Amino acid sequence: MRTGKESAPWQLILLAALLLISGVGQAAGLLTPSDGRLPPLEIKSHQVSVVIEDGYAITTVEQTFHNPHNQDLEAIYSFPVPEHGVVSEFTLWIDGQPVSGEVLEKQQARQIYEEEKAAGREAGITEKDSYKTFDISVSPVRAGQDTRIRLVYMQAAAIDTGIGRYLYPLEEGGVDEEKLAFWTATETVKEHFSFKLLLRSSYPVDALRLPNQPNALVQQLPDGDWLVELVSGNNSQLAEEGAPQGNNFNPQQPQNQAAFTLDKDLVVYWRLQDNLPGSVDLVTYKPDASQRGTFMLTITPGDDLQPIIEGRDWVFVLDISGSMNGKYATLADGVERALGKLRPEDRFRIILFNKSTHELTSGYVNATPEAVLRYSAEVAGIQPGSGTNLYAGLKRGLKALDADRTSGIVLVTDGVANVGETQQRKFIELIKKHDARLFTFIMGNSANRPMLEAMTKASGGFAVSISNSDDIVGQLLAVVSKVTHQALHGVELRIKGVKTADITPQEIGSLYRGQQLTIFGHYWGEGMADVELEGRISGTDKNYSTRFAFPASSDENPELERLWAYATIEQLQAEMEDFGEKADLKRAATDIALEYSLVTNNTSMVVLREEQYQARGIERRNQQRLTVEQAAQQQRAQRQAVSRRVDTQQPMYTQSRPSHSSGGGAMDVWSLLLLLPLIGLFIQRNRVARRDVS
Repeated sequence: MRTGKESAPWQLILLAALLLISGVGQAAGLLTPSDGRLPPLEIKSHQVSVVIEDGYAITTVEQTFHNPHNQDLEAIYSFPVPEHGVVSEFTLWIDGQPVSGEVLEKQQARQIYEEEKAAGREAGITEKDSYKTFDISVSPVRAGQDTRIRLVYMQAAAIDTGIGRYLYPLEEGGVDEEKLAFWTATETVKEHFSFKLLLRSSYPVDALRLPNQPNALVQQLPDGDWLVELVSGNNSQLAEEGAPQGNNFNPQQPQNQAAFTLDKDLVVYWRLQDNLPGSVDLVTYKPDASQRGTFMLTITPGDDLQPIIEGRDWVFVLDISGSMNGKYATLADGVERALGKLRPEDRFRIILFNKSTHELTSGYVNATPEAVLRYSAEVAGIQPGSGTNLYAGLKRGLKALDADRTSGIVLVTDGVANVGETQQRKFIELIKKHDARLFTFIMGNSANRPMLEAMTKASGGFAVSISNSDDIVGQLLAVVSKVTHQALHGVELRIKGVKTADITPQEIGSLYRGQQLTIFGHYWGEGMADVELEGRISGTDKNYSTRFAFPASSDENPELERLWAYATIEQLQAEMEDFGEKADLKRAATDIALEYSLVTNNTSMVVLREEQYQARGIERRNQQRLTVEQAAQQQRAQRQAVSRRVDTQQPMYTQSRPSHSSGGGAMDVWSLLLLLPLIGLFIQRNRVARRDVS
């Protein structure tokens, strides 16, 4: 089979994107047993503050829980795991004072929390439920009183084809059947909700927006930073707290009406100016020149990947399991539009899967108008239901590939593999047996993102996470520019001249048009380094190189240590999923989490009264790390955003970085996003018309 399978007709990606317009899922919130054994608590306030700078985002969430009942209760708050997000702080206010948490091994942390709860002393714990949720437990919330908590997490913030995207996850996705069967979530904020994001970019930003939130206030500050604010709640209370007052305040809000409902993700986009150069950015943390430092290297390629024009085969592998209820009508619309835009020289197959699999097309079908009409109608007539045998669906989609044609697999799923084969390594083995790129669309926040990303990477394709709150056309175009152009495959990075180690990711895989490459690692010493990036474009070797200096010392970005640690833990976890859990790998992942105070699958963060830390002999290592990080954050806030570009003397790329208004024949994404209300109206009218006909 030919290996030039770098592209796909952009229209087929519409299938995945349109799935998300009408999705319904569980929301973040306070959990109460579904059988009503305990009365529900209230979320009194929910305040989110985000700062994006130097290639990563720091998110701070403060909540106040209220107990309106006459008995002390435990609060259990659950929210989706942010994509590659690492929890660095969990603070509980005790006796009016904030007390930060410490990380222990998971079983030990849970045991201590239960002991403190049984003793009636204030305590809290943050635990990670695999790839699904972070669960926060606090006890007690005193009768008739409030309890205040703070959670801080951080994550890399990449730019894709000139567009940055930040997502605050609130919608769980509704695929955790065990949790849904036992818990009911209270998802309304009673008094005050606020979301504030500050973007500090050394590269010029043209615009910033928070879609689907008409009351959001967006402004560019005099120093060039960008600020977006969304505030709901009692106007007088907000004024007392010193919050900025914009057109999103409603002082006439009726009593007992929720200030905000935590059922939809919040997504913020920003667009960089066009014609910015391809670049290499370096951020380091090395407070002691004689010791080891940590670095984050971000490579933004220039636009030298050429469009591809040729006929190809496409296999749609579509999830029709029970969790697709509420989304399936949109899936049918997406299939019709995607198939209708294929070229005459293209062929397609359609594979459906839930607990079993079914192929609609009985082999490849030429993309004629008649075939499109027929199979669109067949897809529309299917009723989703049952479990998710993802392995069987993917296996069937990979069968009967034509060795003489370029092939691509489009997998769309919002769930987890819960029927048949579920081990990640089996999926990897299956993928590696076939010569086809896999393009995966991960729908919602509770899908098994680690596994889906791992198997997609093994094929040389790419995975895209999409929220119901995304701008669908914008996400569509971000993918369009990738699948219609060549890609750089077999990518390797080499750094010479400065000693480096502990690089993650160890295997890079492929780079598609508009994608950034972010590398974490350790380094020693200082001085000039030669950096080379190599790969293959359509089988031809390609080399990019530059030369720049690693600093002897730097103290502005201590958060890099946690970002490196979590990326390394994710890599170890993926290795265990591929080859089975090994005691040494699990121990290594746990030790790194303990050293850098991270909440992971094997560790949790527990908050105790200050005297109980002493009584139990628990070191306040995270408290010390937080002190350093908070001091650095205050230091950065006092100055303007600093350029981190290091290849100005010897640029790695000669061309400007790609954007949606340059190449690919696509309209400017920002202009297209303005069409979204019309698209939504069209889809709504189309559904009404279908109901009337039926």
